Amino acid sequence: MSSAAAPCLPPPPDAIASQRVRRLLHVGCGARNGRALPACWHGPHWEEIRLDIDPGVEPDIVASICDLSMLADASVDAVYSAHNLEHLDAFEVPRALAEFRRVLRPDGYALITLPDLRAIAVHIAAGQLDAPLYQSAAGAISPLDMLFGHQAALAAGHRHMAHRTGFTAATLGRHLLDAGFAEARVHEGSRWDLWALACMGATDAAVLDQLAAVMQ
Repeated sequence: MSSAAAPCLPPPPDAIASQRVRRLLHVGCGARNGRALPACWHGPHWEEIRLDIDPGVEPDIVASICDLSMLADASVDAVYSAHNLEHLDAFEVPRALAEFRRVLRPDGYALITLPDLRAIAVHIAAGQLDAPLYQSAAGAISPLDMLFGHQAALAAGHRHMAHRTGFTAATLGRHLLDAGFAEARVHEGSRWDLWALACMGATDAAVLDQLAAVMQ
């Protein structure tokens, strides 16, 4: 998917009044101000449901992404997962993706981002395993951090931050299709990451343009 398409926009103002409030399930949400949502989910037409395995970040729901049984089938309009799947064991990934699909409405979608092993491997092969690639709010991030989990967070005792599996564009797309999504579009981002849009059977094609600016 091209990242040069239209920006992520809310519905036009004249449509908001007649549109029901949509539900966004933000999995692995982290601290309330720690992971800002893309602008397309801001405003009164979206309700954010925050879910995290760590009760310390005070989510609405404390749970693993492998078990969303507290949510009914087809009960949310979108799922946002930013750097979560890599924290699972490989055998748990199909279970988590199946849960994402189960809770989505027939016209819903999931937006997923996570580290790109292919892009990271280029730096590892060049002997840059522990060389900082960029600065984040948590500090310098190296290929080692992206491969195994942020070392400073792990040293501080946050063992759930370890990475236990990984993906390339091809394997992520295959996992999403195997989970039953009607379509999966995956592309490489600009920060050694992958972005995937997983669509249900009735997902509006306009979603592709709305999210293009996010998936960079």
